[in-house]
Amino acid sequence: MDALLQSLIEVFDKNPGIILGALVFLAASSLSFGVMTAVRVRSSVKRRAAHISADGSRRPAENRRSLRYASMKAAQRLLDYTNKNYSDADEGNMRLLRRKLIQAGFLDPQAAAYYFVARLVLAVVCAVGAFFLLPTVMPNAKGMFWPLVGVAGLLGYFVPSIYVNRRIAARQAEHRAGFPDFMDLLVVCADAGLSMEAALDRVGRELADSYPSLGANIHMTTLEMRAGRALSDALEHFGDRLGLAEARSFATLLQQSEELGSSMTDALRVYSDDMRHKRLSRAEEKAYSLPAKLSVPLILCIFPVLIIVIMLPVFVRFSGS
Repeated sequence: MDALLQSLIEVFDKNPGIILGALVFLAASSLSFGVMTAVRVRSSVKRRAAHISADGSRRPAENRRSLRYASMKAAQRLLDYTNKNYSDADEGNMRLLRRKLIQAGFLDPQAAAYYFVARLVLAVVCAVGAFFLLPTVMPNAKGMFWPLVGVAGLLGYFVPSIYVNRRIAARQAEHRAGFPDFMDLLVVCADAGLSMEAALDRVGRELADSYPSLGANIHMTTLEMRAGRALSDALEHFGDRLGLAEARSFATLLQQSEELGSSMTDALRVYSDDMRHKRLSRAEEKAYSLPAKLSVPLILCIFPVLIIVIMLPVFVRFSGS
């Protein structure tokens, strides 16, 4: 250790610039670290001060005159106006639309307003795009110009509806595939002695990786029950969100079991067996319908080739003779 210190002292004695460079480096590093810490603390304080209120008063006066703030306020006013007018127009259709949006996974209270704005914007964009692109793509179709522009506008108008329907179909397919597993796990949890709320929470966490949408809906059901909603009401909303007849029957089953005082575990086990049989029946139905579906490409693609291969020698012989 003494030899090491002696060697360091000799090096510093021979090169005094090393000590000066080390001191300058330490001073610059300390200054930089202090400046970075002050800037970081100041930015953190600004972010916290910006989230004190949620009504827009948290923004300083100069930000209210910015283009971004004005655009956000205009978009919010448009959404509020759209939501108010369409909700007052037809309450039945609005309720049906909200249910479809919830089944599609759009849980925002202003999802209906976003839907109507998207339809309007896409209709205008498609019509304007067709107006500018048709003269270059189809210069000779002058008589069909305005009908094609109208068709493009209608296509853009119906695109959000098509997207929502496809999303609902995809989510319902996932829910239908995962519902028998949900029932099996629920029976296991009920046999283990868990309450219905604890069983739903456990099953939702288990199914979150395999069936994310189904797990999210189960988690929302448990949150509703923790908030004080009754089991029957929470399961009824669960069935409405899934959009499956199996889920609504499950809610009715638990409600009747609770009212009649029967064993909920036995009812769940019987219903789980029924779900498994239904899944097997759907698989068998798809297997039995496969030959009929294969006949269409067989007739269109394979039979013409076979007919040509069989009849070509006869045609060649007759044409040669």
